[in-house]
Amino acid sequence: MNLLIYGASGMVGQGVLLECLRAEDVESVTVVVRAAISQNHPKLRQLITADLSVEMNSRDYDACFFCLGVSAAGMTEEQYSKLTFDLTLNIAAKLAQSNPRMTFVYVSGAGTDSSENGKIMWARVKGKTENALLAIGFHSALMYRPAIIRPMKGVRSKTASYRIFYQLMTPILPVLKLIFPRAILTTEEIGIAMLNAVRYGSPKKVLEKEDIFEQAHR
Repeated sequence: MNLLIYGASGMVGQGVLLECLRAEDVESVTVVVRAAISQNHPKLRQLITADLSVEMNSRDYDACFFCLGVSAAGMTEEQYSKLTFDLTLNIAAKLAQSNPRMTFVYVSGAGTDSSENGKIMWARVKGKTENALLAIGFHSALMYRPAIIRPMKGVRSKTASYRIFYQLMTPILPVLKLIFPRAILTTEEIGIAMLNAVRYGSPKKVLEKEDIFEQAHR
């Protein structure tokens, strides 16, 4: 597999990248980033650009794992939509035009509002983004909706408030994972689930946390 990743510097993206580099059936991984990441690997190529929606030839890629995202905290709906809906669709439209055969996996979130009419702003915008991606023309477009995520293998969030949360939850998350294995996903499981979606396909287009768990352990 030849893979393309957006958001490789974020917590989910870091975990997904690690699993992609570990997989024997992955030949190459290209990450599109604004600044170089510290990871080095023979399979890894970094495309560093200030404009993440830059035109690129995606014909040789089997899949795109879109892990790019921002918190809606402190943002207006217009600001959040610009970064979540506009940027994502701009990138996806170019990829779909160049290579509609690829699998496109979008990391959304639990609680996303597919109706686009709910009261929670971020959930509406995420729902609008999901709906547009499902209609954009990819051979396979999959929406991943994780909830609580346990970082593994040295993965850390870039967001200060999330880092504090994970520091406080470090003693608790492993226990909760044992009790509720399908409710709490690890970054490792999310990465493996994405790879399995390319390997085997997925019967569902929108995958909740339990579906992602099943995809990772198939």
